[in-house]
Amino acid sequence: MGAGIRILAAALLALAAVGGATAQLRQGYYSASCPNVEAIVQAAVALKVQQTPVAVGATVRLFFHDCFVQGCDASVIIVSSGNNTAEKDHVSNLSLAGDGFDTVIKAKAAVDTQCPSPNLVSCADILTMATRDVIGL
Repeated sequence: MGAGIRILAAALLALAAVGGATAQLRQGYYSASCPNVEAIVQAAVALKVQQTPVAVGATVRLFFHDCFVQGCDASVIIVSSGNNTAEKDHVSNLSLAGDGFDTVIKAKAAVDTQCPSPNLVSCADILTMATRDVIGL
């Protein structure tokens, strides 16, 4: 089972790299603005997985669905409003488990309370870190 998850993770990373992103990614992006962001996300994710082990698969699947079409931008987390049907409510995403969303929401809440200002760290970055951390667990 562990090898299968590692293969899936490698495939997701390759998919993200081919996604055509114009921004350059770099390690330590938040080191000056929120130096503990990775530890904060990791702690929130570890707690969620301890409480609900199914969060591992749910978070990986959420990341896959987010990155599959237009790149890894956390658009799958956006909720529909008015006449706008969001990606989250597309028929292909209706089966996504709530525990994947909850993992990201809890990590985001932890980051927003412990970093200098709310919304400093993007949901896309938190989803990516959370997925990395559930695979590591």
